[in-house]
Amino acid sequence: MPQPIGGLDSTSLAERAYQHLRDAIVDGSLEPGERVTERGLAARLAVSPTPIREAIKRLEADGLLERRSPRTVLVASPARATPEQLAEVEIALRGLVARLAAVHATDDDIAHLARLLEDAEDQSRLYAARVAEGLPIDGHAEQLYACVQEFNSGVLASTHNPVLIRLFEQTRALSSVERRERSLERLRKDPTFGRSRWDSHRNTLDAIRARDPERAEHIAIERARSAINDLTGPPE
Repeated sequence: MPQPIGGLDSTSLAERAYQHLRDAIVDGSLEPGERVTERGLAARLAVSPTPIREAIKRLEADGLLERRSPRTVLVASPARATPEQLAEVEIALRGLVARLAAVHATDDDIAHLARLLEDAEDQSRLYAARVAEGLPIDGHAEQLYACVQEFNSGVLASTHNPVLIRLFEQTRALSSVERRERSLERLRKDPTFGRSRWDSHRNTLDAIRARDPERAEHIAIERARSAINDLTGPPE
């Protein structure tokens, strides 16, 4: 569950609460059908009920929470969409994200993305080395997955387009729990899983740095297709 938040004004707290709760739904910490309450969430995040109330309203609008009665709010079940339908939307959105990142990313954004990618690559090498040496890997697959997702989130943030950010996050939330588990399952069986896409991540960053939106979009779309095909195909 997300860590406590605090030290911000009411508007910032509401935004942070929304992001924390959305992430908890996306990563499965809050499961479909689980009941949530303003008081319980406020206590767990160490904030007053007011920002939690605002966050819940937004998550209801996103379709991630479902109000059954004035006092009963549940984590919504995944939308009734096929994996193919979700994949079509996500591939297109990932291309748009990369295109707009190439247009709007600041120099600081690009430097941050470079650091995130280096961290992810370091984590990947560490994970593969531990597997090769027969060392314990408890938690390492999860750390690697989190590093890659942080880089992807950084690209999304560098678009500086709140409409696209919200739309993409809504789409991602519909299938992220299942995808995360499938990715971790494949990664535990094969520490090289996904390594073929590292060059694509680096090429996307290069295109963003070069302010080349067409190239960034093309690379991101091809990588997204490859990733989805890897996950929907049978494990090797």
